[in-house]
Amino acid sequence: MMTEFLRNDWLTRFTHSPFTCYTEVSARTTALATAHASNSPQNPKENLTQVATYTRRQLKQDKFITAAQTTGSWMEENRAAVAVAGVAVLVVIGIAIGGYLMYQARSEKAAAAFGAALKTYQSPIRPINAPPDPSTESYANAQERAQAANKAFLAVADQYSTTQDGRNARYYAGLTYEDLGQNASAEDSLKKAEGGSQDISNLAKVALASLYHSTGRDPQAIAEYNEVIAHPSTTVPVNLGKLDLASFYESTGNMAEARKLWAQVKDADKTGAAGQIATEKLSGKTAPAQ
Repeated sequence: MMTEFLRNDWLTRFTHSPFTCYTEVSARTTALATAHASNSPQNPKENLTQVATYTRRQLKQDKFITAAQTTGSWMEENRAAVAVAGVAVLVVIGIAIGGYLMYQARSEKAAAAFGAALKTYQSPIRPINAPPDPSTESYANAQERAQAANKAFLAVADQYSTTQDGRNARYYAGLTYEDLGQNASAEDSLKKAEGGSQDISNLAKVALASLYHSTGRDPQAIAEYNEVIAHPSTTVPVNLGKLDLASFYESTGNMAEARKLWAQVKDADKTGAAGQIATEKLSGKTAPAQ
């Protein structure tokens, strides 16, 4: 019975307006103060403290009820708008999840296709007059293999251009074009690969520098090497970039610039592989670059 009474009393106060609640509090406060005053005439200070404490607590409760009532009214009045907003949020989340799953599926297909193209690129060359082995992918010569690999890489690059493996395939398409002696197509593919991640971009820059050098465009080759040195990556660290540029200078007979770069690498990488190569170059123990 007491529980039901308290619930009914709360519901009654919840439906009242803030003014009604405040009036009720005031009336209860006055009654309580009167009762305390009559029962404890010798301790008015204690009575006033108890009344103030009760009043503050009741006011906080009434403010909460008013806020809850206001929120409920707003929700009721704007039910359609809230429902539309909720549906819109669910649609956005659904699109985001669907887009992510589609990208993952495409990335997996791109990885598989790129792996198959790499397998072709690395397939063995059969000995002269040796028949092909049906169980193993092999080619009669490097030209034949480069043609097959180029076709496979281009397919991956065109079909999955937005994926990382698609961009990697574009770089390898450039390399195989160069193997086939198709320099214009090689340059085009490598320039496109420069727009990928820093790792693949630096590999493309080094390949472009080599292509520029072989086609008599040395200033452009030097610019590509310097770009790599200024923005190193995991695939082409700064010391490797300097060794590449030093080899370029060595091949052109500019030994002063080559030795300057070797000395820098030797000092920067005293115990590493790049430092060891630089030390051997400076001591003349290795053959000069061609």
